[in-house]
Amino acid sequence: MTRRSLLWVSFILLPLGIAGTLVTLVLVLQDRLIYAPYRSRPDLSLAALHGIVAGEVITTDGVHLLTWSIAPSNNERPVFLYLHGIGGNLMHRARRLERFAALGWGVLMVEWRGYGGNTGRPSEQGFMRDARAGLVALQVAGHAPNRIVLWAESLGTAIAIEIAAEQPTAIAAVLLELPFTSLLELAQLHYPWLPARLLLRDRFDALGHIARVTAPILIMSGGRDTLVPRSMGLALFAAARAPTERWEAPESGHEELGTAGAVEVAASFLDRHADLR
Repeated sequence: MTRRSLLWVSFILLPLGIAGTLVTLVLVLQDRLIYAPYRSRPDLSLAALHGIVAGEVITTDGVHLLTWSIAPSNNERPVFLYLHGIGGNLMHRARRLERFAALGWGVLMVEWRGYGGNTGRPSEQGFMRDARAGLVALQVAGHAPNRIVLWAESLGTAIAIEIAAEQPTAIAAVLLELPFTSLLELAQLHYPWLPARLLLRDRFDALGHIARVTAPILIMSGGRDTLVPRSMGLALFAAARAPTERWEAPESGHEELGTAGAVEVAASFLDRHADLR
């Protein structure tokens, strides 16, 4: 092979080698790319909130999960199983808890495995076990199915949809804050150069499950969300078979719905369903 031939071969093989290395790194390190836990245990005393109780639930595979909870003001108020997104820990939802308490709502916030001082590694199936453990805890506490509402944000919305699909008689409504169709579609959107269909282990296929949800659904999206495009909320809305409403904050990005009125919109949604007020 001539020197010129070797040069051309190197021009061809070098990019292929770089691409292969990147694909290998994504395959090995994808959990670190997907999940962004704050691993330190949140200090409830720093939240400066009254009436919140720290506790724990235990999953079917033996993981002990931190919970923060508040009791409803009476037995007629809804009780939320709150499933947060991929970032932060319970401390970052403390103000949301305060607003829920002001409305007399009860809440059980479950901290994901690998987050907030919990053992275990984040994964789709692990999160499903975590959410199921939270639902069981509410049931054991005596909360009736017509009072239990799922509220989920971002990555947690896919878990909420699947839980609602597999246990249709266990919940009264599903509130989805910044939902997406699937993690695969998000990966293909943001990393089009990656063979995500071949590499991705956790799929979080919300679109594939939402048609089986029978409880009323509220979809809340941000018009300027650059992480989860509004089109994904529209796709979920179109695929839903349950009574479904959609609300969009036109000027909000991915982390701004709380200040744009999401809690008030949720309260209005629940008011339209008399059994949930």
